[in-house]
Amino acid sequence: MAQKYDVIIIGAGAAGLMSSIEAGKRGRKVLLVDHSKKIGEKIRISGGGRCNFTNINTHPSKFISKNSKFIISALSQYTQNDFIKLIQKHNIKYHEKKLGQLFCDESAQQIVDMLLLECQMAGVTLKKDTVISNVDKQHDHYVVTVGADKYICISLIIATGGLSIPKLGASKFGYEIAKKFNLNIIEPLPALVPLTFSEKILSMCKELSGLSLEALISFNKYFFEEGMLFTHRGLSGPSILQISSYWKLGSSIQINLSPKLDVFEFLVSKKKTNPKNDINIIISEILPKRLAYIICSKNNATGNICELSNKLLKHLSISINTWIITPTGSEGYRTAEVTLGGIDTDEISSKTMMSLKNPGLFFIGEVVDVTGHLGGYNFQWAWSSGFVAGQYA
Repeated sequence: MAQKYDVIIIGAGAAGLMSSIEAGKRGRKVLLVDHSKKIGEKIRISGGGRCNFTNINTHPSKFISKNSKFIISALSQYTQNDFIKLIQKHNIKYHEKKLGQLFCDESAQQIVDMLLLECQMAGVTLKKDTVISNVDKQHDHYVVTVGADKYICISLIIATGGLSIPKLGASKFGYEIAKKFNLNIIEPLPALVPLTFSEKILSMCKELSGLSLEALISFNKYFFEEGMLFTHRGLSGPSILQISSYWKLGSSIQINLSPKLDVFEFLVSKKKTNPKNDINIIISEILPKRLAYIICSKNNATGNICELSNKLLKHLSISINTWIITPTGSEGYRTAEVTLGGIDTDEISSKTMMSLKNPGLFFIGEVVDVTGHLGGYNFQWAWSSGFVAGQYA
């Protein structure tokens, strides 16, 4: 005999847990299924173990989607303030780090525990370590097969996430279900991911590995001014991760290593006021010493500043204020924080998160073509889209 539920949710990550809670609170008989042994691992490891659970500056402009207006409805139905109220209800202490990012004072596990407790209070049945072999539709019901067992529901919510961090169990499962039910998919790509470079730039990155500084990174009309980190694989840090979501393979990015200063004006002024100063020492005033030395060496800038032509100083300043480089790729899904692309938002109701072609079939969270900026926005999308589906499933 097949077991009957009102709602089955596949995927017990942030979005799946939230939708389970909300559907359960409405008195629906809910089954939440996940293939992992441990629930909410991506939540637990996020934010260095403290979970950047939302951002007080959440706004549709902080998200990437083929349809930029799609996000508006869900974000207005369940806001960052609504999630903050839930955190406060459970007496979880939190703080703002910078740029509106909110983190737990103690541990990300508090968020996982809170969501599991809310599921329990809402009467949700949770099945961990459960591998689904098939999902089908018979008449107006969805049938989920697990080995010899079958589960039947009127509403099926897919919250299986994207392809990022495969070691935590990321899979193509959600996209495969979407294809099975005839939904279009925007090509998934790694996002919020470190960028890699050819040997010339890579050797410099290796030499500077571990060094970080504030930098302004731009690609086309998009720019981010945050920390940048040199690594033995290439470039990372918040500003690089942010631009990676917009950057296209084969294109260049522009880096301003000293965004608060017009370096050429600074150097011309120094030439007048401190003509006997060594150029390396002058550049070390605005950049970390190791980086200053490499940039001076690459531009053949040695000796006192009075001995250097303004033309050379111009070249030197351009290499600092307008460093143009072409990444060869990214580190891929292994280190990507999220997945760009996913199920086409044209296929889904922005009000309910339900498939327009398949009544009762919902898609939420990272599996959908909605990608937030770094800083808690992707979690807020999970909470908002999960909440919405939970109201209508």
